[in-house]
Amino acid sequence: MHDQLGSLIPIGIVVVIIAFLLFNTFFTVGQQTVSVVERLGKFVRVAGAGLNLKIPFLESVTGRMSLRVLQLDVPVETKTKDNVFLKVAISVQYHVKADKIYDAFYKLTNPTSQITSFVFDVVRAQVPKMDLDDVFENKDVIAVAVKDELAEMMSNFGYDIIKALVTDIDPDIKVKAAMNEINEQQRLRVAAEQKGEAEKILIVKRAEADAQSKRLQGLGIADQRKAIIEGLKESIGEFQQTVPGTSALDVMNLVLVTQYYDTLKEIGATNKSSTILLPSVPEGNNTFSSLLRESIISGQMAAENLNN
Repeated sequence: MHDQLGSLIPIGIVVVIIAFLLFNTFFTVGQQTVSVVERLGKFVRVAGAGLNLKIPFLESVTGRMSLRVLQLDVPVETKTKDNVFLKVAISVQYHVKADKIYDAFYKLTNPTSQITSFVFDVVRAQVPKMDLDDVFENKDVIAVAVKDELAEMMSNFGYDIIKALVTDIDPDIKVKAAMNEINEQQRLRVAAEQKGEAEKILIVKRAEADAQSKRLQGLGIADQRKAIIEGLKESIGEFQQTVPGTSALDVMNLVLVTQYYDTLKEIGATNKSSTILLPSVPEGNNTFSSLLRESIISGQMAAENLNN
């Protein structure tokens, strides 16, 4: 029994040694990832994705680097030309160049810190040249300046800058409130101008409608008077034929008095009248008819004088 145990111990040791060697010989690398292999502290090669071999105890995997596109968000606080403090959020998209793994791994100890420093430098050089409104309008200019500066500098370290984006511009809260107030007042002014134009159009249209109404009313009154005159002419002729010996003046007085009393009757039929009443005594009627006759005769004489 003791002999069997004694023979199994060396076999177990050999198995352990073989497993240890295999564990230190083979290693795997994930997709879109590379591993840096060193031999006794010196760079040897870059291992790609899949199963890889290394010399046990002599070679070691020092580090791994992702070849995927990475994004770094950098908030930068700065001020504009018109002395407005604001925060500008910059997003930088970058990746390690496959042919410059050595430079990317050994030349920079902290690439994100390096990129952040360059972003701060470029933004604080560009924004102070612009007013606040220009910063919002020219954010693409800032993004291009950041990308160009980073692409030139980071290329020496094995990094490729794909794109730089200005994702947010955040002024001080008091400045934003003032900008909103200015925008509101501008919109109110435009609304007031539009309202004034609408009222102007309504006033003009009312005036045109009133003028048209008065013109039509005048035409109607003229036609009415013309019809009255024609009717009076016919009435005088018929009355003289019916009552021989009556003059045109008598007939006219009778017609005027009749119309006058008809008017009084119409006024009495309503309680919302603003008509001014003339004297209704017989003397007043004679005076009224006399005034009408004198006015007609004076008008005829004036017309004849003008024609002569």
